[in-house]
Amino acid sequence: MKTQRAPHYRGRFAPTPSGPLHLGSLVTALASWLQARSQGGAWLLRIDNLDRARCPAGADALIRRQLEAHALHWDEDIRYQTDYVDEYKDALAQLDGAGLLYGCTCSRAMLKEISRPGPDGPVYPSRCRQATHPGRESLRVKLEAESLCFDDGWQGRQCRHLTRDVGDFVVRRADGAITYQLACAVDERAQRITEVVRGADLLGSTFCQLWVQRALGYTPPRYRHLPVLVDAQGRKLSKQNHAEPVDSRVAAENLRRSLRLLNQPEAEGARPGEILSAALARWDAAKIPCTAQIRDLPL
Repeated sequence: MKTQRAPHYRGRFAPTPSGPLHLGSLVTALASWLQARSQGGAWLLRIDNLDRARCPAGADALIRRQLEAHALHWDEDIRYQTDYVDEYKDALAQLDGAGLLYGCTCSRAMLKEISRPGPDGPVYPSRCRQATHPGRESLRVKLEAESLCFDDGWQGRQCRHLTRDVGDFVVRRADGAITYQLACAVDERAQRITEVVRGADLLGSTFCQLWVQRALGYTPPRYRHLPVLVDAQGRKLSKQNHAEPVDSRVAAENLRRSLRLLNQPEAEGARPGEILSAALARWDAAKIPCTAQIRDLPL
């Protein structure tokens, strides 16, 4: 496939360094790399390490080594979220100044009791909107009763009713930590990302991030959500489910396996760089399965 030049295309891969990459995260990294390179664009690496309790020492270095072993080389300096907390706090202050936030003191037990099911998880019913809480509290956004839609490059048209399907989400925890939804929205703008390629398990988060971007006056990127890789029992491959880390000693086979999962043509080559060159020449984003999940393939 001939590379189409899009000099302003900027993609990214943004793992949380809670452990090494597994096959599902490698598939995401590969898809985002191929999509960016096929457009003649930049591919950036961000380390989403705000939740330090989940990020053991050395995990980010291991992820970098795994990517390099698979010839997935990034452009520009790596963005570590912990280096940009002031940017997130400025965005938080902007939302607060616009009257878009309120304090919430609901405990986890209370949230479990009062939240209702939604298409992407529990939906908070705005219990604390009218309350005044002194002291430590989380901060939630004030959503309006409206629909928010976007066109996903692989999953098609996506819509959610904000108050019914999403609910007022947290942007700052009670301990002062900025949450993923706010940080990610700020990161995309800071890195000038034009298209986000990630797993469909984060599709629900896109509505939160689009809302934040709109509230802050940002131009949102485009989105492509890959089917989530699941095991034989239908469980998502994840660190929480103890998915095995990819073995960098067999990087070439890992890449071939990932390409099969992405429904791409076989790529010849003995080394990772050769395989990527062949895969890039034949990359066809239209062949990505338009489903929420794909099952892992046997070796």
